[in-house]
Amino acid sequence: MAFEGLADRLQNTLQKIRGKGKVTEADVKEMMREVRLALLEADVNFRVVKDFIKRVTERSVGQEVLKSLTPGQQVVKVVHDELTTLLGGEQSKIAVNNRPPTVIMMVGLQGAGKTTTTGKLANHLRKKHNRKPLLVAADIYRPAAIKQLETVGGQLSLPVFSLGDQVSPVEIAKQAIAKAKEEHHDYVIIDTAGRLHIDEELMDELQKVKEISNPSEIFLVVDAMTGQDAVNVAESFNGQLGLTGVVLTKLDGDTRGGAALSIKAVTDLPIKFVGMGEKMDALEPFHPDRMSSRILGMGDVLTLIEKAQTNVDEEKAKELQKKMRDMSFTFDDFLDQMGQVKNLGPLDELLSMMPGANKMKGLKNVSIDDKQIGHVEAIIKSMTKLEREQPEIINASRRRRIAKGSGRTVQEVNRLIKQFDEMKKMMKQMSGMMKGKKKGGMKFPFM
Repeated sequence: MAFEGLADRLQNTLQKIRGKGKVTEADVKEMMREVRLALLEADVNFRVVKDFIKRVTERSVGQEVLKSLTPGQQVVKVVHDELTTLLGGEQSKIAVNNRPPTVIMMVGLQGAGKTTTTGKLANHLRKKHNRKPLLVAADIYRPAAIKQLETVGGQLSLPVFSLGDQVSPVEIAKQAIAKAKEEHHDYVIIDTAGRLHIDEELMDELQKVKEISNPSEIFLVVDAMTGQDAVNVAESFNGQLGLTGVVLTKLDGDTRGGAALSIKAVTDLPIKFVGMGEKMDALEPFHPDRMSSRILGMGDVLTLIEKAQTNVDEEKAKELQKKMRDMSFTFDDFLDQMGQVKNLGPLDELLSMMPGANKMKGLKNVSIDDKQIGHVEAIIKSMTKLEREQPEIINASRRRRIAKGSGRTVQEVNRLIKQFDEMKKMMKQMSGMMKGKKKGGMKFPFM
């Protein structure tokens, strides 16, 4: 999860004060010392940390806490509110023109993931907003940049406009917009040239592309793992181009999170999207309140539900519920469930969205390896149809055959069958608990 180190530090600090029936100024001062250290270690801008600590302290020793019935919880709420404000407050939605196409310019330094993010953004607009985007290859300098965008477009079955690398980016942008109007595209997303560092020539060219294309959005793509440098790059680009927002990539990496916590406060630019992985659908709209909840261990149930609504087959979910009730759940159903859960994204990321998951016994240091899921799939696929439907017939010789066929050990096969039996018992109990709830109460099954 992004912000892992920061999240642990903040959660441990807030845990000490959460249950307190009385909160003194000394308690708040001690807590703020810990929070300050945690933020500075996460590479958050020093001025931003100073202002944040000041605001939280003022509110935490004020009337709203002192007169509260649960002062400890009220302090936690103050930290959550201020963290949300620091991250931008409200979600900043993407612009849409009354008269299409809406033009988006993607800018940034080399290596930030601009071309891939351009494809991810187009994919998001098509899948989530039912739009028809046109990708524009306007990076004529980096070798194979045009080819890379065409490959991304091909993977996503999205059109890419290109005039090769001998035509100026300004002319490419001009002709692309004309083409988009002609073919009724809703969005034009221009992948501009990056540089290893900011230079005047680059900025002049971007200014000209901006003038000719009149974009509604200019997104700076920055690598969250570059920390404070990301904030400096954002200030520089914003000063010369007038950005409308930032897209943070690699937020799923081993990042301290300082860039995300500093950018809005330093540049006043909203974070519009965050890249949360390699896959082409791993781009999420940025919700400051949800990210704040995740950092403080309160979970992110709304994003979890949205993922489930997009990726889980509701008919299959109802069918599964019925099978749970009458205990006819088979290894085939189990395999199907695993496929649906895999579609939701990395399992450790899903766990981080569950409220308090990091405090659950046994889950704190869990490392969910997708290879393990592959091993389970291999074992199940090595069973015969009858064995998958009636696991009770799997005797010792069958277990040896399944182990050999899947390339796994007999112990692993035994463990899976045992876990499956235990899960069936648990499902029976769950379905009993759900009786009496309204029909169709459990819409999204999780393995």
